[in-house]
Parts: sequence; structure tokens; C-alpha cells
Amino acid sequence: MIPSFPGLTSLPALDHPELVAPPVAAALATWPAAAGVAVVEIDPDLADTAAMSAAYDLPMEVGVNCVLVAGKREGEERVAACLVRADTRADVNHTVKRLIDVRKPSFLPMERAVTESAMEYGGITPIGLPAPWRLLVDPRVLDVDVAVIGSGVRRSKLLLPGALLGELPGAEVVEGLAG
Repeated sequence: MIPSFPGLTSLPALDHPELVAPPVAAALATWPAAAGVAVVEIDPDLADTAAMSAAYDLPMEVGVNCVLVAGKREGEERVAACLVRADTRADVNHTVKRLIDVRKPSFLPMERAVTESAMEYGGITPIGLPAPWRLLVDPRVLDVDVAVIGSGVRRSKLLLPGALLGELPGAEVVEGLAG
């Protein structure tokens, strides 16, 4: 059975690749846990977490944001996708900085994030991100019964048990990632 919320029509994500970005569809097609992922169509003007939570009566703690952070060390750039609940914030200046071992971490500029992920801003998701990027997951994300994440496009979201986010390829569960 696929996850759902009242007021949203859940469809099996594997059966609806047209509702997700191409790299997301490709990643879902090869991920064994993808059978437990739903996709829901939403108004693209409501793709931002707070707007969607208000419009669809969803608690902020079910929203999981994918925050992209980059920095350099000795000329080498390091990028990480940080998964944190929407009611928390990634600890970029301490925990993320230490984990990716850079001097000055910063959010990946929107244009770069969109281009390099091949996803729309406001829909970037951990499923289907470029392989060299680290995937850091706050443990509170794993406790969410039904998590709402991006689908790679603004007109839909993915629903899945939060525990599955810790099973994504390359996922690193990090205590203290968010505060």
C-alpha cells in the first residue's frame, strides 16, 4: 500500500514517471524500495514547504527539505544534500562544515542546483541526485510516518515512509545535522 494524506490523491510513483523529473524516474526505477513511494499532484505555486503545508493541511514536521550545500578544500569542491524536517534547519556552519571538511560552506546557488540536479527549484529531492554528492540525513527524518519530499518538479511531491530516506543509496544518517 502506498502512503497517502487526506486531500491528496496518491498514485504509485513507479507507474507515473511523467509526474517526476527524469533523474528521479530513473532512480526510482532502480531503487528496490520504490514500490513504497507515492506521487501526488499539487498546485506548482504551492511547491514551497510552508505554502504546501498550509494549503493541504499538512503538519510541518512531515515535510522533509533537501538543502544543497557546497564548499571547497584545497581547490576541491564538495557538495552535500542535507535532508532535514521542515520544522528544523540544517546546521550548515558546524555539523555540515565538519562533515564535508570545508572552510566556508554555503548553499548551492539556485541556478547551479537546478542545472546540476536536472530538477526544478522547489522540487529538488534526494532521489536521483548526482552520484558524487553526499547525502546527509538527520535521524528525525527517519521517524516521520509519511514524509513529503520533492519529486524533481514543482507540480508534484513524493510521499514515502521517512525510514526509507535512510535507505537511499549513499545515505549517511548524521546525529546533530539539524537543530
